[in-house]
Amino acid sequence: MLCALCVQTLCSLWLINGRDRKGGTKFTEYSIRKQMERRSALKNIGGLLLAPSLSLGITRQDKTPVLRIAHLTDIHLKDQFDAPGRFTRCLHHMQQRSPKVDLVLNGGDIVFDMNRENISTISDQWKLYKSVWANECGLPVSYCLGNHDVWWNEDDKSQVLYGKEYSMDQLGLHISYYSFTKAGWKFILLDSVHLDIDNTWYIGKLGDVQFAWLENELKNTDPNTPVLVMTHIPILTATNLVEDNIVNRWTMYGGDMHTDVAKIISLFYKYPNVKLCLSGHIHLREKLVYDNVTYICNGAVSGAWWEGNKRETAPGYGIIDLYADGSFDESYINY
Repeated sequence: MLCALCVQTLCSLWLINGRDRKGGTKFTEYSIRKQMERRSALKNIGGLLLAPSLSLGITRQDKTPVLRIAHLTDIHLKDQFDAPGRFTRCLHHMQQRSPKVDLVLNGGDIVFDMNRENISTISDQWKLYKSVWANECGLPVSYCLGNHDVWWNEDDKSQVLYGKEYSMDQLGLHISYYSFTKAGWKFILLDSVHLDIDNTWYIGKLGDVQFAWLENELKNTDPNTPVLVMTHIPILTATNLVEDNIVNRWTMYGGDMHTDVAKIISLFYKYPNVKLCLSGHIHLREKLVYDNVTYICNGAVSGAWWEGNKRETAPGYGIIDLYADGSFDESYINY
């Protein structure tokens, strides 16, 4: 609202201007003084209009940072291509960030490939990974499994550690999907790698049991608690449309994106506190938003399996800053 002095001044100016227009341009000491008062009054009015806290009652609360996350995915570690040395440089680079990283989320495909390897090769890959991590990184880490972290030789299913058991044993996991709460955020780490409909390897989905568990987790989470979800295979992605020599249609495979994407998105729609979904698998960097949920597919630590870039995405990792109000900032870092 305008003060009484401002209103009185503006009314006086209107009378002066009216009289001047009728009788021609006539400047007197009185009219000049009033013109100067008019300019001052308008300046004050502009100041009032530009001050939101005075005119609109808007107050802004600064975001409070609560946690800094590093998202490392698709490391594919093996003792070739100088991969151990390059992975070490990645870990050092990540730990030198400022502010410091508080927690690492490892998105799977930890070792180069277990699918059809013999047990000695698999054992060597895991020993290498655990050695580099123990010697070069002191940060806490939480894992989900990738499709290359599963021993899935269809010709020999008799081994005790067949399937996901070997990797779960290496990581100290009792179940391949789980949740935890840290710094006011809920973290849900899912297992997105399963048998295809013909019992061959592999397809992206949760399955009925895990989906029911996820539904229950969200139902029992305080609606004021923001939720971050991590999978290996993207729940939703457009990266599978980036192909060469497309003529008039794309071919999409169930191993490149969750086949139960519509069902999961419908579930997330019921819970607005689901804020962010992280994934890897594709080795391409992507960020998209659907129904107010941000889906980030980060590039691989290994790039194109330690042989350069995957298309335009160079080897790297994600940094995510989480805030108390449920918002976040994120970036992809090349090391």
